Amino acid sequence: KILLILGFLSTLAVIALIAVAVTQNKPLPKNIKYGIVLDAGSSHTNLYVYEWPAEKENDTGVVQQVEVCKVEGPGISGYSHATEKAGPSLAQCLRQAEEVIPSKQHQETPVYLGATAGMRLLSLENKSAADKVLSSVEKTLRSAPFNFQGARIISGQEEGAYGWVTINYLLGNFKQVLYQRQSGWTKFLLSLKFVSETSGALDLGGASTQITFVPKELSHKSPENMLYFRLYGKDYQVYTHSFLCYGKDQALQQKLARDLQASGDPFSFDILNSTLFDPCFHEGYQRTINLSDFFKNPCTSDKKKQFPFSQLFIQGEGDYQKCRRNIQKLFNKTSCPHSSCSFNGIYLPPLQGDFGAFSAFYFVMNFLNLTSEQSPVALDKVASTIESFCARPWNEVKTVYHHVKEKYLSEYCFSGAYILSLLETGYKFTEKNWQSIHFLGKIGGSDAGWTLGYMLNLTNMIPAEEPAVPPLSHGSYVGLMVLCSLVLVAVLLFAWLLFHKPKCLQKGIV
Repeated sequence: KILLILGFLSTLAVIALIAVAVTQNKPLPKNIKYGIVLDAGSSHTNLYVYEWPAEKENDTGVVQQVEVCKVEGPGISGYSHATEKAGPSLAQCLRQAEEVIPSKQHQETPVYLGATAGMRLLSLENKSAADKVLSSVEKTLRSAPFNFQGARIISGQEEGAYGWVTINYLLGNFKQVLYQRQSGWTKFLLSLKFVSETSGALDLGGASTQITFVPKELSHKSPENMLYFRLYGKDYQVYTHSFLCYGKDQALQQKLARDLQASGDPFSFDILNSTLFDPCFHEGYQRTINLSDFFKNPCTSDKKKQFPFSQLFIQGEGDYQKCRRNIQKLFNKTSCPHSSCSFNGIYLPPLQGDFGAFSAFYFVMNFLNLTSEQSPVALDKVASTIESFCARPWNEVKTVYHHVKEKYLSEYCFSGAYILSLLETGYKFTEKNWQSIHFLGKIGGSDAGWTLGYMLNLTNMIPAEEPAVPPLSHGSYVGLMVLCSLVLVAVLLFAWLLFHKPKCLQKGIV
């Protein structure tokens, strides 16, 4: 009986040791959450899929992009005359998201759509059409297997602010990865060691442009341009402003409208042949514009005047210097009610730190090979490169870049000249701080833009879940292992004593 008991106890102790070790060291299940954000811009829509661990840290999810899908066709604002088609245009990219996200998580995956300046303009021009477009989009998103959370027009201030959050998050300027797992004095010392400035954000779309950064000094006379963030345990006071109608597409429309207003100049306008000679297009390039559509736009409606023709013929001249002079007229610098202004009387504090320039800033400058990060291109070299490109005849440009859509290719001369004018005249960048601008497409696999910052903000609204932890605390695990080991040793020692009695014990027994 004693042998059976000892055998049973030793076997039990061994099983307990193995069971505790296996259970404690079993790999923890990954708990990944997903989210979808659709960026409904003025010229096109992109769908982004993001993922982050459910066990959030410091109340801000660690979000990264895992998929992007470009929706075929125009932006949703382009469906103003066929509003019922706006929603179905998103279907293909939604199906692509279904394939990326595990099917068991479809119903819990939030999907958001943010419409930007294109829809802001449509809402000003025709609110009924804008509402119908959003209604069509909402119908399609609700029919998808995801958790629909909203489709709305975001403000220019939101667009600028979330773009700022995105690039600083991706560049690690919030230091979320470096020290968020530390505590006490270790965290304090690391935070001192790694203190660095945030980067400003420069965003350029088709219909609007945004500038956002943390300035050293602020004017309390312009509170509408101030935002406050708390991220990773730190407060940020941010300046931001969005200029509607100053995206590259609408800026071109504004310039053409101004050129038409100044149609008394016989060197730039042939009224008999309804031809406008435009220095911002390549020599030999021609384009036709219907004036009835042209002046419906809120960005140009105030410049409307009567003409004896319904169509305007544009003929390119390829004159960069003249193009720059025409563009400069878009920026009203005559009055400034603040200590300093950008243009149109809008407050702008002194520029501070580095800037990440993305969206159309990047696409245009990248096409012109002016985005090198190893050695940023000097301002004079940027200007001479754009001037040389504008001077090339259209037939040559079309032949060399035959793979680029004609609409985009024909406007790179204007867009390059406009970007320089916006940054120099509008935002006051000079030769001294030009190289603080970094043209960014992707950072670490994620697109630079407002959507990731939007997703970061939205994950804060998702309740933090308890992290998946081992079944035992480290102390309990060690204590239980020690106890089982002691029981096993005690059983073995007792068995040895039982069958190998020491001589002293044997004499005592005699």
